[in-house]
Amino acid sequence: MLIKGKNMSHPQPLVPDKLMNEFKNCTELQYSGKLIIKSTKVTKWNFYYQSGQIVWATGGTHPFRRWRRQMAQYCPEIDLENMQLRSQDVSIDYWDYRLLESLHAQWKIKHEQMHAVVENTIAELLFDLVQQANFSSVNSDRHPEIILQASTNLVSADKYFQLVQESWKNWSEAGLANLSPNLAPIVHKAEQLQQQVSSCVYKNFVTFINGKYTLLDLAVKMKQSVLLISRSLLPYIDKGIIELVEVPDLPLRVIEVKDNHRITKPKAPPLPLLACVNNSPQISEMLEKIIIHNGLRLINIQDVAHALPILIENKPDLIFLDLVLPVTSGYEICAQLRRISLFANTPIIILTDSDRPLDRVRAKVVGSTDSIAAPLSADKIMSVVRKYVQ
Repeated sequence: MLIKGKNMSHPQPLVPDKLMNEFKNCTELQYSGKLIIKSTKVTKWNFYYQSGQIVWATGGTHPFRRWRRQMAQYCPEIDLENMQLRSQDVSIDYWDYRLLESLHAQWKIKHEQMHAVVENTIAELLFDLVQQANFSSVNSDRHPEIILQASTNLVSADKYFQLVQESWKNWSEAGLANLSPNLAPIVHKAEQLQQQVSSCVYKNFVTFINGKYTLLDLAVKMKQSVLLISRSLLPYIDKGIIELVEVPDLPLRVIEVKDNHRITKPKAPPLPLLACVNNSPQISEMLEKIIIHNGLRLINIQDVAHALPILIENKPDLIFLDLVLPVTSGYEICAQLRRISLFANTPIIILTDSDRPLDRVRAKVVGSTDSIAAPLSADKIMSVVRKYVQ
């Protein structure tokens, strides 16, 4: 537990060199996969990379509280307590990202809302890691087989580190370096506090400073920055009037329905899954809107180097393949897919910039099922989908 202490030197506002180098290496190597950071205090953080950029982050302290905060702040229309969740929905490390994707796919939250949750979650976890890394040693490990595809606009990893370093600098200069925002303040000496503040302020203190909400929770409830909240409480913490305590996480409610006497209906077949391999965020976003709006599922694959293992893992019912790709071409990937028995009969649609006869012939030679020429439109896309997908 990190608690503010007196006469303690402030650590430098930097992640230790070894750890920072690991993040830099992931960016420079265009790494795709999971980066696991562990501390000697048994805390674990997972950072999911795609082509050298951080897509999502999980772990740290209070993952469920954190997700509740982000949803309350950026998606207030979602009723978390009445979400129908099963145990398997929250059993994987990146359960929170999957829930976000599900809400977005159902048009319950907008693209901008999902992006805000992703960006602020990554920033919060990086700050948590920076603070703990200054007080205990950490080590790292990579798992390239676990890849999350970005469902929102990617933010440069360097940009994240600049923002977090600035936040940590401000936190330290405010005298809060040894104070964790994951701790919950509670009034320890009520009589002494009552003598020092007005009755209105005292009432607010008793209502909110009750050991149930962490400093991060209070910041969202009061719609103020966690830095401002923590700095205003610091004099009372130093005097022992307010104490900081550790609190448990707040898991989401999971409903398990067990009724052996009920006649169960056969499960509906899963919605058809489509995949698109391309390196254009504009095409990815346009296809996502068209496909999901028509009640289907879509995987956008912009990391061309890992396209094959992702396609093998997900087994899509149809594949859109951009003709112009970095390093390789759509023709080459199409030929590789046709050499894999799993995709011998999968419809593969080439996306081209022109409708030249030579392009159509070459696409057929490498095994493509059909092609769509620019400009793309919802009618063109769905016409092909209805033609080849049951």
